[in-house]
Amino acid sequence: MTETTHTPAVLFVCSKNGGKSQLAAGLMRDLAGDTVAVYSAGTKPGNSLNPESVESLNELGIDVTGEHPKPVTDEVLEAVDVVVVLGTEAKLDAPAGKRFEIWETDEPSVRGIEGMERMRLVRDDIKARVQKLHAELADK
Repeated sequence: MTETTHTPAVLFVCSKNGGKSQLAAGLMRDLAGDTVAVYSAGTKPGNSLNPESVESLNELGIDVTGEHPKPVTDEVLEAVDVVVVLGTEAKLDAPAGKRFEIWETDEPSVRGIEGMERMRLVRDDIKARVQKLHAELADK
């Protein structure tokens, strides 16, 4: 008798799906490999990824080439176990029966920190949260 194991699935959402949600998805894919199915989407998808987000992941050896902003769809919401909204701009109702979290991520620009320095701080804040979430999912 073979036991089938469920692969947990996570959706990371931000407003444009060009920065924070892409950072979280890239970091989770890098950390979890194929043990977690990872999706990202935006409530108002932009046209392209934030170049600084891409560069900050490249610094960690994470390549997100081929990724592009995508809308939140009912199909993706159905497919996942956990929905994480990053930041306060994206507005999404908690889907019934899903674990739902809002991560109010660090925003260094309010402290006058801009450019790559800002993006690294945002990335590192998200990375710590992704590591915690991954550890919780791995325990199940």
